[in-house]
Amino acid sequence: MKTIIYSSDYCPFCMRAKQLLQHKGVQFEEINVDGKPDIRAQMIERAGIHTVPQIFIGETHVGGCDDLFALERAGKLDNLLNQE
Repeated sequence: MKTIIYSSDYCPFCMRAKQLLQHKGVQFEEINVDGKPDIRAQMIERAGIHTVPQIFIGETHVGGCDDLFALERAGKLDNLLNQE
C-alpha cells in the first residue's frame, strides 16, 4: 500500500512517525513542506489540517503521529498497510 508522509525536518512528531513506519518495514514517500508554501497548501487541501506530519496510507488519511500510534496500539495499522 502506498504510504505518504508530509513532514518537516525539525518536527519530533514527524521523526517518531517515520521511525514507526521504518520499524514496521514500510517504504514511504516523504514530502517535505519546509519552505514550500505550494506543497504545504496541497497538504492542507488534501488533509484539511495545517500541521505535520500528515500521513496517508493508500487513499486513507490516517492523520498525524498520535493517530498513527493509536492505530498501532489498536492493532489496526498492519491491516491498513496490507490492504490492496
